[in-house]
Amino acid sequence: MRAVLTWRDKAEQCVYDLAFKPDGTQLILAAGNRLLVYDTSDGTLLQPLKGHKDTVYCVAYAKDGKRFASGSADKSVIIWTSKLEGILKYTHNDSIQCVSYNPVTHQLASCSSSDFGLWSPEQKSVSKHKSSSKITCCSWTNDGQYLALGMFNGVISIRNKNGEEKVKIERPGGSLSPVWSICWNPSREEHNDILAVADWGQKLSFYQLSGKQIGKDRSLNFDPCCISYFTKGEYILLGGSDKQVSLFTKDGVRLGTVGEQNSWMWTCKVKPDSNYVVVGCQDGTISFYQLIFSTVHGLYKDRYAYRDSMTDVIVQHLITEQKVRIKCKELVKKIAIYKNRLAIQLPEKILIYELYSDDSLDMRYRVKEKIVRKFECNLLVVCADHIILCQEKRLQCLSFSGVKEREWQMESLIRYIKVIGGPPGREGLLVGLKNGQILKIFVDSLFAIVLLKQATAVRCLDMSASRNKLAVVDENDTCLVYDIHTKELLFQEPNANSVAWNTQCEDMLCFSGGGYLNIKASTFPVHQQKLQGFVVGYNGSRIFCLHAFSMSAVEVPQSAPMYQYLDRKMFREAYQIACLGVTDTDWRELAMEALEGLEFETAKKERKKRGETNNDLFLADVFSYQGKFHEAAKLYKRSGHENLALDMYTDLRMFEYAKDFLGSGDPKETKMLITKQADWARNINEPKAAVEMYISAGEHGKAIAISGDHGWVDMLIDIARKLDKAEREPLLMCAHYFKKLDNPGYAAETYLKIGDLKSLVQLHVETQRWDEAFALGEKHPEFKDDIYVPYAQWLAESDRFEEAQKAFHKAGRQGEAVRVLEQLTHNAVVESRFNDAAYYYWMLSMQCLDIAQDPAQKDVMLGKFHHFQHLAELYHGYHAIQRYTEEPFSFHLPETLFNISRFLLHSLTKDTPLGISKVNTLFTLAKQSKALGAYKLARHAYDKLQGLQTPARFQKSIELGSLTIRSKPFHDSEELVPLCYRCSTNNPLLNNLGNVCINCRQPFVFSASSYEVLHLVEFYLEEGITDEEAVSLIDLEAPRHKRENKWQEIASNTSQTLRLDETLDSLGDDDPFTAKLSFEQGGLEFVPVVVNRSVLRSMSRRDVLVKRWPPPLRWQYFRSLLPDASITMCPSCFQMFHSEDYELLVLQHTCCPYCRRRIDDPSP
Repeated sequence: MRAVLTWRDKAEQCVYDLAFKPDGTQLILAAGNRLLVYDTSDGTLLQPLKGHKDTVYCVAYAKDGKRFASGSADKSVIIWTSKLEGILKYTHNDSIQCVSYNPVTHQLASCSSSDFGLWSPEQKSVSKHKSSSKITCCSWTNDGQYLALGMFNGVISIRNKNGEEKVKIERPGGSLSPVWSICWNPSREEHNDILAVADWGQKLSFYQLSGKQIGKDRSLNFDPCCISYFTKGEYILLGGSDKQVSLFTKDGVRLGTVGEQNSWMWTCKVKPDSNYVVVGCQDGTISFYQLIFSTVHGLYKDRYAYRDSMTDVIVQHLITEQKVRIKCKELVKKIAIYKNRLAIQLPEKILIYELYSDDSLDMRYRVKEKIVRKFECNLLVVCADHIILCQEKRLQCLSFSGVKEREWQMESLIRYIKVIGGPPGREGLLVGLKNGQILKIFVDSLFAIVLLKQATAVRCLDMSASRNKLAVVDENDTCLVYDIHTKELLFQEPNANSVAWNTQCEDMLCFSGGGYLNIKASTFPVHQQKLQGFVVGYNGSRIFCLHAFSMSAVEVPQSAPMYQYLDRKMFREAYQIACLGVTDTDWRELAMEALEGLEFETAKKERKKRGETNNDLFLADVFSYQGKFHEAAKLYKRSGHENLALDMYTDLRMFEYAKDFLGSGDPKETKMLITKQADWARNINEPKAAVEMYISAGEHGKAIAISGDHGWVDMLIDIARKLDKAEREPLLMCAHYFKKLDNPGYAAETYLKIGDLKSLVQLHVETQRWDEAFALGEKHPEFKDDIYVPYAQWLAESDRFEEAQKAFHKAGRQGEAVRVLEQLTHNAVVESRFNDAAYYYWMLSMQCLDIAQDPAQKDVMLGKFHHFQHLAELYHGYHAIQRYTEEPFSFHLPETLFNISRFLLHSLTKDTPLGISKVNTLFTLAKQSKALGAYKLARHAYDKLQGLQTPARFQKSIELGSLTIRSKPFHDSEELVPLCYRCSTNNPLLNNLGNVCINCRQPFVFSASSYEVLHLVEFYLEEGITDEEAVSLIDLEAPRHKRENKWQEIASNTSQTLRLDETLDSLGDDDPFTAKLSFEQGGLEFVPVVVNRSVLRSMSRRDVLVKRWPPPLRWQYFRSLLPDASITMCPSCFQMFHSEDYELLVLQHTCCPYCRRRIDDPSP
């Protein structure tokens, strides 16, 4: 670990505290009575903040980065925003010593000499709690549940969020050891909350949340002023009177010095999620350091040892992925590994470990020797009985007891050193120097052997397995390969940062660089693949790669170099490469290539490797490659591999020889041979011959496929009729091709043969042969959905939407039926076909009523039913308005247009449906009102039109009408005023309440043709009377009783009085109609007419109209108050008409004008 100074600045006063913004971009310093804001990237002072009147002692930033707080000797705490604006200030009774934000709730703890306060943005006041001693420091746990307070009297008090003390820790030194700095470990991986405590008894201690101490006190030998953790809690920073910042592990093991200063250090912090450290001093110096943690590791073959957490060593077996951790509890400086030895250098000693056993997979190490001496070295190497220390230009060889046995002095700095093996105690070392010299040194010899000298400095070295070749990576990132004996440069490759020879193959090496792994065999071109990191080893097909701080074994198939050798007919070398690891296909390719190249020895080795030892079989392969096919066939037969002889003949298209070879053998083999011959016939473009051969071989599928692809229907018919109905797959193939070749009749015949009715239905549907499909559906109802749904879709695509809707309905697809109707309705509205829109909305409403029988959808569907019924009535009426305004001739009487306009205006109280124009409605009302003498209403309509945007074609007419209406009297004709048949009240022509009586609130019933108010009053049944009972009572038509005169004259001395004597026995009193018609109600709420059984019995069947709605709706009952004026109700849509109007409209349209039910249709 080393510290690099990034920037430094000096404030005018002592820096007591500092805090980082959570994103690390800004640094807030407490210096004198100001706060200084720095840019952490370059140390630029962004802004000084003035707000305190005395020295600022503490500063803290909230975890969410929105605000920070500062505390001062002026007894105040100021809250600042991230935009550096002060927003709040509160005070204590003494100077503020420390502040800290809760990492979860962002509650602020502020501590003074006599108390501490808790404040959060949600609360207005600060809750304060007394303290028995001066509080010097505070820190929140990770979960924000507890606050630790460090006291001047040596006590640590742990409080909950409400300030209540839960744990009290008393330090042994008491008031002689003031607790000056505390901090909770921020690591999320720790199972327990751990509190680090630094006191002026010069001790560092650790405690659990329960107050239990972890381990022993650690002596510091200086007064600590500040303690802080790295973001993940792996390291601790400590600074104070020793004028330097020291780095410790999380367990309190000192690792080294970060930076030395000229005065006491009051504060030090780590930049969030980084290795940057900032230090604040007594003299105002601010120093910003970057900590660089170097990789300390060692590798030997498949064992890799590396430093973890600065004090541990992990040994990893790269093949088995096993790991073992060795805890040293001190800073690990160097690591070396060799065979069964492991050397670890610590600050004051070197430990030598050995494996428990000679097992290559054993991972258990034990201490063999300890050399208790302090060594300074750049590189460390371990051998079987020695350790080698490298100190710049000097190498020292020490025994495991620490005795120096020999020393070598080099001409230049040593850049690279590696053990290349040898007998125990006589190992060889490969050494590379900065001046380009490469030497070989034996540990038992005083003399270094110069292997070669090159012009550039050495960065990395490796020697081939046979010690004949040397690979060097120099400072220019070039890989150079030399012959050791001749000193000749064999080749060089650019872009290399490390190199390794394959330990199992003399001619193969790999090197990494530029994000690529390069594999080179002999002098062939390099094979590249992407790889991040450094190559450190190459064993067989495995390459060991170090990336960042992790080592991994990459499995690399050796196919590419093997084929490079094969291309040059170097079969033996290719075989050696294949032995390192290639695929089965590569092995076969090697054998074939060796046979073709008449390199029988290699081919034989390959066969042995696969477990084949039959010499006849091998000789047969040789004969076949030499063109001696009949001899090869005999050998194949002798070795029991007749199939290989057949394969050979068929591959050569020698079918006659193959048949002769088979003779009268196995019919299965004969069939296979015919099939192969047919395959060949097809390949040489003789499809008819191939079909015949396939049929004779029983390969009907292939025969059908060829016939179908060539469009030979006759051939397909012949095959389909000859096949048994049990052979389902070939018959289905035939049917598929019949459909494809537009012969649905033959396809149908085939489906019937195999009894596949579902496919037959699909065929009829696809070919749109609906009559046959319907006939099949009648016999087999389970296919109804498969027929009617596609039929409905076809109708919809053919623009026959109404039929499509009925088909969907018939198929039980209510959702699709509704969707088609909604689309039809929308189209009708957009195209201004409002009569059609009304009809479709009526149909939609009835569909919804049908679906509403499902209890799960009842409420939603009934709501839609009423909505669609309302829209149907609106569009039905608006159709007349639209025709009047758009067409030159009027088709309706003025009174009808007048009534429709009023009906629409009364109905359009909220949103206006799509397509309906208020302008057209008001324009029609104005014109007809004027014509019929309703001048007041006409004037109102013209006034309304003035406030609307009107089309240009109406503009002149409206302006003229607005002027001429002024000359007319300001009243309406009394003949036009609508009458309520329930309470006999005259209603205004324009009613604010809508289509109801202003007096009794009884809804008006309109004629669906003239839109006059009909002389009908709706009544309701008394509770307990069913619809069936009500109809049967009405059908009785009981005679009515005559009313008796109940008036009585009473005379007294002063007056004469008439009294109406009413009793409940009188039938007239039970008749709600006569009772309600005899007076004005005038209430604010509608009170319906409710009748009992006796009233129902008294009614005449001719006077009552019943809307017999299907469930879940109740029936509706209406009583005619003018029985002589006949009213007709459509039995399908339940719309009411004057009888003569209905008869005329039915004669004109041959159906109901509203629901289009034909008069000859018996269904309701």
